[in-house]
Amino acid sequence: MEYLKILLRIITILPMFLFITLLTGRRKIGELPVFDFLSLITVAAVVGADIADPKVKHLPTAFAVIVIMLLHYIYSILIIKNRRLGKWLTFEPLVVIENGQFVKGNMRKIKYSIDNILTMLREKNVFDVSEVEFAIIEASGQLSVQKKSQYQPLTPKEIKVNTDYKGLSIPLIVEGEIYKENLEKLRLDEAWLMAQLESNRIFSEKSVFYAAINTEGKLYISKGLEESKDIHFLRH
Repeated sequence: MEYLKILLRIITILPMFLFITLLTGRRKIGELPVFDFLSLITVAAVVGADIADPKVKHLPTAFAVIVIMLLHYIYSILIIKNRRLGKWLTFEPLVVIENGQFVKGNMRKIKYSIDNILTMLREKNVFDVSEVEFAIIEASGQLSVQKKSQYQPLTPKEIKVNTDYKGLSIPLIVEGEIYKENLEKLRLDEAWLMAQLESNRIFSEKSVFYAAINTEGKLYISKGLEESKDIHFLRH
């Protein structure tokens, strides 16, 4: 009888679970807004307990699933109708690179390190930070990137030219700390690096948030911005 009870619970509860999942729309799990994600976790926990333990009463479980579905539906309507409320109940997009400079203040807000941003840039096929005009962490946690105009996509085939090799940029300074090993591998020294900084009116490596050199020998330097300008503050 217990196995039959479990079977009947699966048959009755899964359609409800499917329905609340479909309410989130055609999005990947990693792209779900925070409330959608929490709703799914909660329903999964409730349903899991109901299916695994026949001693748990089934009707209260079904009631709990229906209530969660209704709350989710009401929440979805509220954040669409009321933008101010939506601002408080969801994550907002944040600029992490603006005009080619890291925005340190925003990175601290979302607890992202330089390595996190660089990894996400590489996932967008951006291996040189100097090519980036703007980078934005969306509400889903995904990174959106706008390259500088001279680096906008244009295939070599279209303009009939050969392309040169382009490898990875190598970090030389991260959060004020010089990466001496990378300098040695490139057969460069701190004196050269400090001369490059001084030519950009930077007189201490402690003032540099991130610096890297690409395969063309061009040095990218970001002192970092404490916060994004209001004109680029993004809202839903």
